[in-house]
Amino acid sequence: MADGLTIGQAAAFVGVTVKTVRHYHRLGLVPEPDRDGSGYRRYRSADLLRLVQVRTVAAAGVPLAEIGDLLDADPERFAAALDDVRRRLTERIDDLVARRDTLHRLAHGDRVLLPDRACAVLDRLAALGFDAEYVATQREALVLARALIPAIFDSFLTRLEHSLDDPELVELTKRGLEARAWDPDDPRIEHLAAALAAKLLAGRTAHDMPEGFGRQPDAAARYGLVNHHGEGREPSIARLNALVEAELRAAGVDLPHQ
Repeated sequence: MADGLTIGQAAAFVGVTVKTVRHYHRLGLVPEPDRDGSGYRRYRSADLLRLVQVRTVAAAGVPLAEIGDLLDADPERFAAALDDVRRRLTERIDDLVARRDTLHRLAHGDRVLLPDRACAVLDRLAALGFDAEYVATQREALVLARALIPAIFDSFLTRLEHSLDDPELVELTKRGLEARAWDPDDPRIEHLAAALAAKLLAGRTAHDMPEGFGRQPDAAARYGLVNHHGEGREPSIARLNALVEAELRAAGVDLPHQ
């Protein structure tokens, strides 16, 4: 070993690959050692020390482009540079924690796409006895509302919150869900639509659209995609909703019309 170590031995001693050592050389982080008579590089203790220093600092999260200046800095500059690296690592950790929390929320379906206030509405729906299918449909509608019509998202949430505060409206809504099993031409749908519209009109201010929203050229399309989400699978519900909207419009409620 008097003549030093080969690159393979040096890499193994330090705990990196030969490719990594060569990369350190190309970046100028570790000077290339002298070659022996056969043309092979021979690594001695000073070379191994530098390799260990570079490997350790790189493993701590310091970008390779900054390692050379860091290791060659005086103690004051070295400390300041470490503080900067520590700050950036902390920011990365915070970002990773936020991503981890997002993945955790993804385990609960689309809730990652909704604010806490909307999630609270969904929890209340479940607590009030609405079935999982209805809660899922409302969750999807909230996701669509937030993405497609953000200008009325808060009012959309307010409508739901007010509805859940009214026991009579909750019961009418549950009865509306029973209509999923009815024929679209069932006369009970008209009676239920009239009852729902009358109840909604009693709290009319919660159902008016924000001023100017209806004048947007694509307002009706956006509103329709949200308010009629899922109706394609349930023609009786589609008819019920259409009748309710017709009653509201007839009473002067400003709803976009497709």
